[in-house]
Amino acid sequence: MKKVLTLALLALLATGANAKPKKAASNKPVFTVVKENPITSIKDQNRSGTCWAYSTLSYFEAEILKKTGKTYDLCESFVANKDYMDRAVQVVRLHGDCQFAQGGSAYDVFYVLKNYGICPEDQMPFPGSLYGDSLNNFNEFFGQLEPYVNGIARSKENKISGQWKVGLQGILDAYLGKCPEKFTYEGKEYTPKTFAASLGLDMNDYVSITSYSHKPYYSQYAVEVQDNWRNPLSWNLPMEDMARVIENAVMNGYTVAWGGDVSEPGFTRNGLAYFVDTKKAESLSGSDMARWLKLSPTKRTSIIDSLGCKVPELVPTPEQRQQRFDNWELTDDHGMLIFGIAKDQHGKEYYMVKNSWGETGAYKGIWYMTKNYIVANTMDYMVNKNAIPADILKKMEEAKKNQGIGD
Repeated sequence: MKKVLTLALLALLATGANAKPKKAASNKPVFTVVKENPITSIKDQNRSGTCWAYSTLSYFEAEILKKTGKTYDLCESFVANKDYMDRAVQVVRLHGDCQFAQGGSAYDVFYVLKNYGICPEDQMPFPGSLYGDSLNNFNEFFGQLEPYVNGIARSKENKISGQWKVGLQGILDAYLGKCPEKFTYEGKEYTPKTFAASLGLDMNDYVSITSYSHKPYYSQYAVEVQDNWRNPLSWNLPMEDMARVIENAVMNGYTVAWGGDVSEPGFTRNGLAYFVDTKKAESLSGSDMARWLKLSPTKRTSIIDSLGCKVPELVPTPEQRQQRFDNWELTDDHGMLIFGIAKDQHGKEYYMVKNSWGETGAYKGIWYMTKNYIVANTMDYMVNKNAIPADILKKMEEAKKNQGIGD
C-alpha cells in the first residue's frame, strides 16, 4: 500500500482554501447514523507504511469488543517486527525477485496473530520513542532496513550464512523494540501466544473477499498485488455479492477490514470520499475537460469539497473495476476499517470508516465514503464468515466441496 505515506502527509494540509465558502457551507453533508458498531480509539501511523497493521489490528480489536465486551490496544510494532523478518526471509529465498517494502495486507496481521501471538501496546516501546520521535517515522528505519535486505538477497556469493538474520533482527529491535517473550498484563503472566489465545478470537472465522472477472466467480485465488507476498487466497465473488457482504456485515454488528484505493480524486483529505463522475463534476464546477485535467490534485479536491454532497457519482460496474485493475488505475493503497453506515440530508448512504492518520479531517479520523466509492475501489477485505448472507455463504460452501477446497 505504497501511496499511503504521501496521503498521510497530505492529510495534514488544508485542502479547501480555493473553494467558495458559501457554496461549500451549503453543500456540506449533514450525516445521520443508520448503524454504528463499536470500535477502539483512533491511532496514528504517522510516517510509516503500516496502515495494514493499524487497520487490521483495529479490526481484531473490534471483533474482540463484539465478542467479549473488552477493549484492547494491540501492538502494531509487534506485528511489524515479526512480519518484516518473515518478508525478508522470503525476499532472500527468491534472490530479490520479490519486493521488500513497508506495506502489507490484512492477512499478514492474521498470520502473525495465529503463528506468533500478540502483546498489548504498552509491552513494547511507544512508536517512535526509540529514536527520539513521538510517533512512527520510518524514513531512517527503512533507509537502513531495505538496503540491508536487498544486499543479502542479491549477493553474488554461492552460499550465504544465516547470520544475516541476526543483523536484521538487530535493526528491527533498534527501531521497533524487542518483542517480549513473556509479560504481565492485568496481574497475569502471558507469552504472546497465550495472550492471543486469551482474546476470544476463533481464527477459523475469517475469510478474505474480492471481485474481479479475470478469475472464475466463487473460486479462491491470490490477488495479484505486490504487498500480497504471502499469497493468501481470497474468495472471488461477483461485484454485487461482494457489496452485499459488506452491507450485511455492518448491519449485523460486524466490522470489515478493508483494503483499497484512496488515490482517486474523490477521496478528500477532509473525511469524505465519492466515486466522482468527473465529466459532470466539470460541468457543475464551471470547468471544461481540458481545464479540469490541467488542475492540480489539490485544486480538484477543493472543487470536490465545494460540491460537497452534490458531487455527481459514477455507478461502479464489474467491467469498470476489471479495466481499472488491469490498467493500474485501481491500486492497493491503503487499509481502513468499515464500521458503520450513515446517510446525508439527501438520503445518500455512506460507510463510516476508521482511518489511521490520527484525529484529522472534519470528522476527527473518521471518513464518510459513499457506497459507490467503496464498491468501485475495493481491492479485497477481511470479514467474519458469520457476517456473510446465508445464500452467499451456502454458495461458498458448495464451491468448496465441488472444487475440493479444505478449510
